[in-house]
Amino acid sequence: MLDDQLKSQLSAYLERVTQSFEIVASLDGSEASGQTRELLETIQSLRSDKISLRTDGTDARKPSFTLQRAGTQTSLRFAGLPLGHEFTSLVLALLWTGGHPPKVEQDVIEQVQALDGDFDFEVYMSLTCHNCPDVVQALSLMAILNPRIRTTVIEGGTFQQEVTDREIMAVPMVFLNGQVFGSGRMTIEEIVAKLDTGAAKREAAKLSAKAPYDVLIVGGGPAGAAAAVYAARKGIRTGIAAERFGGQVNDTLDIENYISVSKTDGPKFAAALEQHVRDYEVDLMNLQRARALRPAATEGGLVEVELENGGTLSSRTVIISTGARWRNMNVPGEEQYRTKGVTYCPHCDGPLFKGKRVAVIGGGNSGVEAAIDLAGVVAHVTVLEFAGELKADAVLQRKLRSLPNVDVILNAQTTEVKGDGNRVTGLSYQDRTTEEHHVLAMEGIFVQIGLLPNTDWLRGTVELSRFGEIVVDSHGRTSVPGVFAAGDCTTVPYKQIIIAAGDGAKAALGAFDHLIRTTAPA
Repeated sequence: MLDDQLKSQLSAYLERVTQSFEIVASLDGSEASGQTRELLETIQSLRSDKISLRTDGTDARKPSFTLQRAGTQTSLRFAGLPLGHEFTSLVLALLWTGGHPPKVEQDVIEQVQALDGDFDFEVYMSLTCHNCPDVVQALSLMAILNPRIRTTVIEGGTFQQEVTDREIMAVPMVFLNGQVFGSGRMTIEEIVAKLDTGAAKREAAKLSAKAPYDVLIVGGGPAGAAAAVYAARKGIRTGIAAERFGGQVNDTLDIENYISVSKTDGPKFAAALEQHVRDYEVDLMNLQRARALRPAATEGGLVEVELENGGTLSSRTVIISTGARWRNMNVPGEEQYRTKGVTYCPHCDGPLFKGKRVAVIGGGNSGVEAAIDLAGVVAHVTVLEFAGELKADAVLQRKLRSLPNVDVILNAQTTEVKGDGNRVTGLSYQDRTTEEHHVLAMEGIFVQIGLLPNTDWLRGTVELSRFGEIVVDSHGRTSVPGVFAAGDCTTVPYKQIIIAAGDGAKAALGAFDHLIRTTAPA
């Protein structure tokens, strides 16, 4: 199950366990149960003085196991084997159950412990989903911190019938007390905010009371992180308000073109960005979405940023780096069947469509890569491209056309997502050359048609291009004095991580230059 190197690493981690706990497994005669037994026996053998193992559990889900610290009433269960992307989640759960402190802000821990109510969470994940670990780890920690919170982590591939019965077509999918709570990536702060209804008001008051910044960055992707580091290194008061630190990077699987980093993945890269920012004196405010920008009333005055929760931040300069989001098809049925067959992440949700027929909308690099990836899992893939030819790199096109279970339809304009009220059953498209309408029977639709800049909140304040991008000059300056912008939300061509990071550094230097010139004595 685990090779010698992984056992050695796991053994070193388990040395941090300080409190005894028990693993109770519910098993049957299946191969999955045999693998689970082997994994748990290995874990127990590596720290037998603190970890005990029982295999007489009676839970209906088999294989599954609970982690139970001696003298507590915590309830955390893993159903299925938490390997792949979730092995780290298992290791962290073992450490936290064994008394090792989590790397979470103390006020968040106290907020979890103070939650009043009984919460029974079930989170469905897949082992190939890079978005799932954040949710799994958040809910696992919450169950360890608060005895009134129960968390069950369910590997969808092992419990496929449950996935079908509950009509789960996207992961991570979270149920609370039997009802859908949410889907997609969520941090522990986001989950707690949904449960603690008074949190937003308290947070807004706390933010509004902050002193003005010299540089305030809105957005926490590569551009925002680089801007924060460069500004902080100038010794000026720097703040960064981010809706989700890392931005779109969190949804990227493999990164192989960031110079000096041969290969990494999005979540790791996002975590490294955040850690680099935290190495400096930067006031990092996560889970903050901007609602409005108010330019300075006078030259050298303060620019204000109003947040969705009602709070307001002020600064002498502002750098906007709010990035971009997946572009929607904007056709009937798309919103209705989102997470019910319409999805935007082939790596996360592909395994849920094993043996089924799916469509990929978009023939660029991301669309063709998605089709190639899905072809190894699903029964058949149909790629629909609006233009008369695929736009992906030639090497990807050759690979795509070599696959026997892939069809490509060109000049295809998707017109409707069809379903039975519960899930996707197909799609309609129009042939742009003949204007004929066609219907394809499909059980899944993966949308891969590019990005839209997150600039809706700036309309009427900052000059935008016809595509909604912030117009910037060579120094990152916008049309509003003291306001700069960087990254995928701007008119700078080629939306790449390395370009966004460079633009963030440039905007920070531009903001610093602005501060020098506007505060110089007469």
